[in-house]
Amino acid sequence: MTAAESDAARPVDYTEQGSIAVITLNRPERLNTLTEAMIAGVADGIDAATASKSVRSVIIRGAGRVLTAGYDLTPDGVDDPTDMAAIEDAWSSPYDAPSPEPRPGAWDPVRDHQFMGQNVKRFMKIWECPKPVLGQIHGWAIGGATDLILCCDLLFMASDAHIGYAPSRIFGTPTTMLWVYRLGLEHAKQFLLSGDAIDAATAHRIGLVSHICPAEELSETVEAYARRFEHIPANQLALNKLLINQAFENMGLRTTQLLGTLFDGMTRHTEEAYRWAESFETKGFRQVIAERDAPFGDYGAAKDGG
Repeated sequence: MTAAESDAARPVDYTEQGSIAVITLNRPERLNTLTEAMIAGVADGIDAATASKSVRSVIIRGAGRVLTAGYDLTPDGVDDPTDMAAIEDAWSSPYDAPSPEPRPGAWDPVRDHQFMGQNVKRFMKIWECPKPVLGQIHGWAIGGATDLILCCDLLFMASDAHIGYAPSRIFGTPTTMLWVYRLGLEHAKQFLLSGDAIDAATAHRIGLVSHICPAEELSETVEAYARRFEHIPANQLALNKLLINQAFENMGLRTTQLLGTLFDGMTRHTEEAYRWAESFETKGFRQVIAERDAPFGDYGAAKDGG
């Protein structure tokens, strides 16, 4: 395998460009959907950037036509989308304990919370990183993508991109739950109760993102902004970020994340959720998603084929 082939095979690519560390989600053939290896790779990239003497800021971006389409609902090695136990086994967990063989469809909320909570902890490395982390959104950022990217300090969005939490309609609640802290009560309920996709102009108007620009200028714009941090002492950046973050932590962020992670497990194990997942096998994934989104005209039912 050549060096280029090895880079292409990595689910997350980490590079340093002078003072900027770039973490690239690198499964474009699967729309950068999130797997165990992807989330671990992002966390490892944040750790590497934090420890790097030359890095002053971090950019998170995606290869291909989207940032990420969210969680991979059929990760590698799982053939049956209704086999919740197999899907959960595809993820790492810091927890194990003696238990009887579960009956079909049984749900252990502690095990579920431990494996999904592990993902939250890895996403929150972005929030806790003492260096500024800039999120670059192009194409789509859907569902679990928002659990990741909303942990960034500043968000830059292509003018033709969309972001949203489609699992609000079925099969999920936000786990890092930065939505309400970024948007406030009215807009958080507007978009989380409906799951509506948010276009770039709306995202900028409601304060979800800091900057929007044409897609072809996005990478250059984000990198130019990141280089501005070269002129500010690293300790100054770290202390200001910590001060801002602590204000939101004092508003109950961690408690909200605990509930969001528990509720996410509940929503994946309701009768409605089981029947929805089972319909993948009979109707096909794309058709099920299109039917979910048809009343709203977005995501799988978008005219542009989102």
